[in-house]
Amino acid sequence: MSIKSVAAKLFALKIYKKTQAWANNPVETQNKVLQQLIKEAKGTEFGIDHHFHTIKSSADFAVKVPIRDYEELKPYVDKVVKGEENILWKGKPLYFAKTSGTTSGAKYIPLTKESMPFHIEAARNAILHYIHETGKADFIDGKMIFLQGSPILEEKYGIKLGRLSGIVAHFVPKYLQKNRMPSWETNCIEDWETKVNAIVEETFNENMTVISGIPSWVQMYFEKLQQKGGKPVGEIFKNFNLFIYGGVNYEPYRAKFENLIGRKVDSIELFPASEGFFAYQDSQKEKGMLLLLNAGIFYEFIKSDEFYAEKPRRYTIGEVELGVNYVLIISTNAGLWGYNIGDTVQFTSLKPYRVIVSGRIKHYISAFGEHVIGKEVESALQEAIIGTTIRINEFTVAPQITPTEGLPYHEWFIEFENEPEDSATFAEAIDNAMRKQNVYYDDLIVGHVLRKVVITKVAKNGFQDYMKSIGKLGGQNKIPRLSNDRSIVDLLNKK
Repeated sequence: MSIKSVAAKLFALKIYKKTQAWANNPVETQNKVLQQLIKEAKGTEFGIDHHFHTIKSSADFAVKVPIRDYEELKPYVDKVVKGEENILWKGKPLYFAKTSGTTSGAKYIPLTKESMPFHIEAARNAILHYIHETGKADFIDGKMIFLQGSPILEEKYGIKLGRLSGIVAHFVPKYLQKNRMPSWETNCIEDWETKVNAIVEETFNENMTVISGIPSWVQMYFEKLQQKGGKPVGEIFKNFNLFIYGGVNYEPYRAKFENLIGRKVDSIELFPASEGFFAYQDSQKEKGMLLLLNAGIFYEFIKSDEFYAEKPRRYTIGEVELGVNYVLIISTNAGLWGYNIGDTVQFTSLKPYRVIVSGRIKHYISAFGEHVIGKEVESALQEAIIGTTIRINEFTVAPQITPTEGLPYHEWFIEFENEPEDSATFAEAIDNAMRKQNVYYDDLIVGHVLRKVVITKVAKNGFQDYMKSIGKLGGQNKIPRLSNDRSIVDLLNKK
């Protein structure tokens, strides 16, 4: 065991103890975060407009600060982007994380000197918790790769901007610099396919021990490695034993990954976003990710089925329940206030508070009142695959409201690696799993409003070609698991 791995174990114990201190006092921790946020921002334009000086509690905050999404917060953000100070947070932000927008084009999410360290520490602490629980630390002597966006940054009114993953690349700790891959030059390649090819060449003969990224794009990297080496990734990288991922649920990819790797490897799930680093998997034994309650973020939760009510109730951490689908609302030390990031979560544990990402509040199917969410389609697919040789590359689901004949249905567009022997039996298994999870969907099937799911096969690389056609191949971009219209699948059908 190297000196570095021994030191990592000692550091992991220290971080574990610090985590336990706040995790065991969740309500008090969140109250302190809220009070600190209000104190720091009461002199800003937003703080003055919303009477921060009168806010003494989370109840006061809910009255004074309405829920907003980016479009509604944009008048304030626009001022920050133009270089004005003390608008949403004191001073100016260090960076803007530039992400894809909706009606207003690009979104500029501020990152401040107070918020930036938490992005770095959370990723580090996820690995340290893994080391503490498992005792495995030898991997830190090998090479690690983080598939991410280009670290080349633009500048707008004196503030640097770029993709979050590219910004984070500037903060890799010195003790990891020698282990980190790919090279800076390769990481700066903008074209995703060119970049992945370069990463394959650069890493092929290295001792890769940790690989990290969004599963769909890591899959592309693994496939190219396998093509080059003619053998499983686990044989090319004999010491590769830890996969770190975020952005999407790994389960639909797990069987395909284990086939590409040739064996099972441990994994750590992260829940990062431009708006904040919210949670990470702190245990290999427990379901869900530890919600980071002391990371400069005050959380509120709105039940998904109440979200579109005129005045939905906002729950704080001490009021949430297990298994309920909540819209995640955040207020942060980057100057986002009562901000709806669009993600929905469910709590899997209340001691400590652990969550799973259940979907997106705008990504659902309710063309017939069924309100199917992302977690349900992912779980149904996973259940249908168990015990079979079926492997999935990618999928998405959309309603077919006006079929040429017969009843309407949910159409599953699936790119198979290994196809089912009997598509009808596989579709039946998915449908049965969906009916068990969603009583409204079951009622529609029983009542002959819908017929059972229909599977449409997507050609090899069909999803990659679609993402390329809309300029979103690689990086942090991902296919929505489901949508309430056919805008995605109509384009997918043309590929």
